[in-house]
Amino acid sequence: MASASYDARRGELTTYFDRTAVEAWSRLTSDAPVSRIRATVRAGRDAMRATLLSWLPADMTGLRLLDAGCGTGALSVEAARRGAEVVAIDVSPTLVGLAQERLPAIPGAGRIDFRVGDMLDPGLGRFDHVVAMDSLIHYRAADIARALAVLGARTDGSVLFTVAPRTALLTLMHAAGQFFPRGDRSPAIVPVTEHGLRRRISSEHALDGFAWARSHRINSGFYLSNAIALTRSSPPPCGEGPGVGVVQEEPRSPILRDPHPYPSPQGGGEPGGGRT
Repeated sequence: MASASYDARRGELTTYFDRTAVEAWSRLTSDAPVSRIRATVRAGRDAMRATLLSWLPADMTGLRLLDAGCGTGALSVEAARRGAEVVAIDVSPTLVGLAQERLPAIPGAGRIDFRVGDMLDPGLGRFDHVVAMDSLIHYRAADIARALAVLGARTDGSVLFTVAPRTALLTLMHAAGQFFPRGDRSPAIVPVTEHGLRRRISSEHALDGFAWARSHRINSGFYLSNAIALTRSSPPPCGEGPGVGVVQEEPRSPILRDPHPYPSPQGGGEPGGGRT
């Protein structure tokens, strides 16, 4: 069950992405000209999307994927082109509508089921893979870990997500961002340390069957973000979902016990916000 802080934050994000910044996100996720700040964000998001897609199977025929925080649907389209059955969900009806308008013809078996609502909704069913690109960066570490546990309990393969690590550079960039025009700002993100997040994840028993498999940082001007992959290392218990026990890093190092805080992503300006 989601916490009160998760629900409150989700409400704020719904207001922002569905009303306040629809035009800005429409332009950011298109080929339309944007400010220099947003151009760096666009490039960073493109690189992050490519990274997450590279961690998924090249052939996804018959696999079910949840695009958690799908925004205008760019990642969903690429996964469907690989043959995946994609459930693409977002809190913003307007952005989902835009994704449906932009949806190209997809040859083969792949298809996309666009939905408006909460990515943690149990009614969405089970998945082979889950991707949450920039859709968790606005939440506290405790809420991120709990959300991952909810998602992991219904995932048979991997949960791929992004976070904004807590660093001096990130703090400085956010402070600088306060001086930019309001139109170049998005809702505050919540930087987290790798050590703190690993500790939170290790306390979620629903993740005991997952390993921290790899991570990768994208740094593009005012877009700084870390991609993380949790992969299932043991099958879920009879009809239930997983958990994170022994976690590893590329290539296979012990998991949740790394004492070093994670380095830097996501700055002031226009961060990701979970819109792929």
